[in-house]
Amino acid sequence: CNKVNVEIKSKIGQRIKFFREQISMSQKDLVYTADLDWSYIASTESGYRNISIVNIKKIANALNVSLKNFFNATEFDFISGSKYIE
Repeated sequence: CNKVNVEIKSKIGQRIKFFREQISMSQKDLVYTADLDWSYIASTESGYRNISIVNIKKIANALNVSLKNFFNATEFDFISGSKYIE
């Protein structure tokens, strides 16, 4: 379970960074647009922070990405065997 948690946090961070870089947005601009602290964004992108769905939604909105696209099924296939995901 712990390995899955680490992988989920890492993948979420990678997705944030991917979408941010796709629109040439700096972390500073994301901080301002999503109304979150820089340390929060930086540690989330690095895969070190647990993030709430509320803050994922704020970030997705700031990046103009739908939650459906953010949580692209193929990007998160590694958790399909988890007892927490059905």
